[in-house]
Amino acid sequence: MKIKGLRWWIIGLVCLATIINYIDRSALGIMWPEMSKDLGLTEADYAWVINIFTITYAAGKFISGKVYDKVGTRIGFVLSIFFWSLASVLHFFARGAASLGIYRGLLGVAEAGNWPGAVKNNAEWFPIHERALAQGIFNAGAGIGSIVAAPTIAELFGAYGWKLTFVIIGVLGFVWIIPWLIINKNKPKFHPWITDGEKKHIVDGRHASRQGDEVQKGLSVMEILSKKEAWGVIAARFFIEPIWWLFVFWMPIYLFKEYNFNVKEIGYYAWFPYVGAMVGSLAGGWYAQRLIKKKTVDFSRKKTMTIGAVIIVISIIGAILFANTPLKFVCFVFMVLFGFQFAISNIQTIPSDLLSGKSVGTLAGLGGSIGAVSVIIMNWLIPIITVDSYTPAFVILAVLAPLAVVSVFLLIKKIEPIDVEV
Repeated sequence: MKIKGLRWWIIGLVCLATIINYIDRSALGIMWPEMSKDLGLTEADYAWVINIFTITYAAGKFISGKVYDKVGTRIGFVLSIFFWSLASVLHFFARGAASLGIYRGLLGVAEAGNWPGAVKNNAEWFPIHERALAQGIFNAGAGIGSIVAAPTIAELFGAYGWKLTFVIIGVLGFVWIIPWLIINKNKPKFHPWITDGEKKHIVDGRHASRQGDEVQKGLSVMEILSKKEAWGVIAARFFIEPIWWLFVFWMPIYLFKEYNFNVKEIGYYAWFPYVGAMVGSLAGGWYAQRLIKKKTVDFSRKKTMTIGAVIIVISIIGAILFANTPLKFVCFVFMVLFGFQFAISNIQTIPSDLLSGKSVGTLAGLGGSIGAVSVIIMNWLIPIITVDSYTPAFVILAVLAPLAVVSVFLLIKKIEPIDVEV
């Protein structure tokens, strides 16, 4: 049996995994106003719990990057989604900040694998000119998951309460493993269902120096860090990650504090900005693919992420000056998340542009881990700097976006395969 366009089925399943990922991680913020009452927790406890998630998430990015390079994307994704689904189910047993922190910690370390796994998967299954689009499809899952999460979790909460809601969404991940193992049997070169034409399309679309990826030895962490280009990826992730996570973690709390929203009202408003994220993911991938057909990979990646950063800055300034109602606020956040995803799909793809297949996951994981460190710092700052207003937090985000782009321009002179001899 042969399946035409098998690579699109594969990335479709990765996108679906990301949707489930975001449903699982969004549940806490959406249900927090009621959960906190049941468990007797405060906003300071919330900051502590989400930082536990972020710390383990940071560690998980690095660990999973090495694991994916070792065991491959097929088994790597099974391990990731099994353990994060288990963590979601375990929330049923939360009794206070300590137990909730433990379960969020397990969720964080397991969910982290989705990102280096996707970057590595796209390096295996897509030629260079299609990778940003594949990354955009994958990242669209974050937007779709957040869109679906807000109203779905609100309805599940209303029907079953927060404990059973965590169990129901956890089961989704276990179910996903079945089609993944059936469809993703092997790498493209050895997959029994891939057509000869698609196999040739993938292999011929790699850079000439990357044709032997399957047999090349992976680089050590120190070898990767000896390259300034790797630091360009790491610095860009450090600066840009808080822009996304501030809204994922804190937007429900912002709506609760500023407008006294309940869980259903949060669900009614909080989904809309993620439509912007979904559209931005696809648009950024499509735009980069279109440019690469005429320009270099370097020019295309850098131009796309620059446009994304400009959109972020303008939208945040608009939110500070004009977002005086919840509707206006979510509309400006729509544009912020559009710009973020427009840029991030290309930033996340850079490791596969620079390194061979057996090192891509490691660099992607390193970038994600360092990016999570900046999110931890931001989460710690939020309760301190937003006592009177969220404006200081928004100003910081407006500064971070251009810094991410500048990092790539300064440290990666040209986005292309680098000399790995050390």
